[in-house]
Amino acid sequence: MTNYTKLPAILLLADGTVYHGKAAGKIGTTTGEICFNTGMTGYQEIFTDPSYFGQIMVTTNAHIGNYGIHKEEIESDSIKIAGLVCKNFNIGYSRKEASESIQDYFQNENIVGISDIDTRALVKHIRDRGVMNAIISSEILDVDQLKERLNAVPAMDGLELSSQVSTEKPYFYGSPDAKYKVAAVDFGIKKNTLRNFDDRDLYVQVYPAKTSFAEMEAWGADAYFISNGPGDPSAMPYAIEMVKDILAADKPLFGICLGHQLLAQANGINTMKMFTGHRGLNHPVKNIITERCEITSQNHGFGVVPDDVRSSDKVEITHINLNDQSIEGIRVKGKKAFSVQYHPESSPGPHDSRYLFDDFVGLITGEVSW
Repeated sequence: MTNYTKLPAILLLADGTVYHGKAAGKIGTTTGEICFNTGMTGYQEIFTDPSYFGQIMVTTNAHIGNYGIHKEEIESDSIKIAGLVCKNFNIGYSRKEASESIQDYFQNENIVGISDIDTRALVKHIRDRGVMNAIISSEILDVDQLKERLNAVPAMDGLELSSQVSTEKPYFYGSPDAKYKVAAVDFGIKKNTLRNFDDRDLYVQVYPAKTSFAEMEAWGADAYFISNGPGDPSAMPYAIEMVKDILAADKPLFGICLGHQLLAQANGINTMKMFTGHRGLNHPVKNIITERCEITSQNHGFGVVPDDVRSSDKVEITHINLNDQSIEGIRVKGKKAFSVQYHPESSPGPHDSRYLFDDFVGLITGEVSW
């Protein structure tokens, strides 16, 4: 483990609020939209979730890094968060299977963070004021200089980010001997999503974000998956048109998170920037079709406009959030297409929503219909 001396660092929010703490990870400066995650575990999965690209993450759990870094618990090929804010940045770790400390991990991945922050006070501030841009620095300690840099950072509204985290070339996952083939559009897909497809004997080809429906159809896909991802869905007209093409072909389609928002947009339903978003492992959702509730893993700062969904003659609501009544799931009338706002692959958990992958398989085989 690398020797490490804590140096001073500053967190500055766009509303002028300043927090003083200690440097964590690489010494440097980083910017992004600040948000918080309420999960009690799974920090590696959070760091490597492409949906967090461009965001500075505040972890509400007091201890981060305490069980080290395990190479099998990453959800993409690199850390995707723009920076980290935490209370205790634990360089020492207890798990024997871990390969390195969080400090070494962050230094190797060039990630800037800040620790020794009162994260409870910070989260309360964000809940009152909403998410906003922020800057962390352990190399510039002059607040006026930091303000100047922060003022140049664009807002998340209107940003198209998914193509920046998408695969550059198509690739396969699973067994080519599987009975059915799924074309998955990578707007920020997570590895555990692919594992869930493989577990259900589906052969997947993962395509870059800006792939046409015609190219995927030429492969002979039996069904389509629209993944999660970062950024503003309304800034992705290319993706909305691709989803419309899939719907016109009447092929089974499953979307999660960003995919949920794109399916809504393809059906004339607007999306909106949320005040704080939903991020954590403990969000209660009701399936209003089965009248069962599930605890879900969520990560999104945009959502569908509820009034647009309720007034639409193209979709019906399948899931609602029990905290704020936001729309968490829809299915398209007369089509084999559905989506949810949350993460059914839910790595590291909970597993309440894995049945959605089974429903998707049922649509492909014809065992599920509506």
